[in-house]
Amino acid sequence: MRKTILITGGAKGIGRAIAVNLARDHDVALTWRNTAPKGLPANVVSIQAELTDPDAPKEIVKQTLQAFGCLNGIVNNAGTIATSSAGEPNLAGTRDMLETNVLAPSAMLAAARAYLDSGDSVLNISSVNATLPPGGAAMFGASKAALELWTRGMAKELGPHGIRVNALAPGAINIPEDPRPGALQSAFADLTALGRMGAPEDIAKAARFLLSDEASFVTGQTLRVCGGYRL
Repeated sequence: MRKTILITGGAKGIGRAIAVNLARDHDVALTWRNTAPKGLPANVVSIQAELTDPDAPKEIVKQTLQAFGCLNGIVNNAGTIATSSAGEPNLAGTRDMLETNVLAPSAMLAAARAYLDSGDSVLNISSVNATLPPGGAAMFGASKAALELWTRGMAKELGPHGIRVNALAPGAINIPEDPRPGALQSAFADLTALGRMGAPEDIAKAARFLLSDEASFVTGQTLRVCGGYRL
């Protein structure tokens, strides 16, 4: 069945890969903040938005409905990372990160809730760092842990309405638009059972499954798509 999926943070990397994958047989709306996406399929609508703006979620949903007439799924992909430590907590950066990584997905779901029905779904992009705290960025891991707990809470709340809520936790992913240095790529590969870093397309394939009717009995789960990172 053809669906309309809204993806936040879809200009590049994982979000773009999910948009391109789904656009093969779905209509897609994606948001971007600083970098306008180029070369997307014709059935992908891009919406510039600052997700931490209180008015943004309703406007994004409005534009999605104007473009396609319905909304069947949300991918909360937009996220940011702020370094922090016990001695240098970086409070301003952490507040922005928590608003983007945790509060924005909640606001987006609230804005879309009236248009979601049985069979629709929400997918939150988490990180293996929700359970494997990164050095110098523990609050980033904490923000993703909060997102995963919220995922389970929303799955419980929306389950009686037939709406599924899941999360994906990518491992080390190499983003073509912003590749990691070769030495760091090798270090991540050495920590991964499959011996390589992931690609955005690896995450997109898993996202397609969780958003599809093939996953109709899957909710409240976090699927780690990490190649066996730090097993």
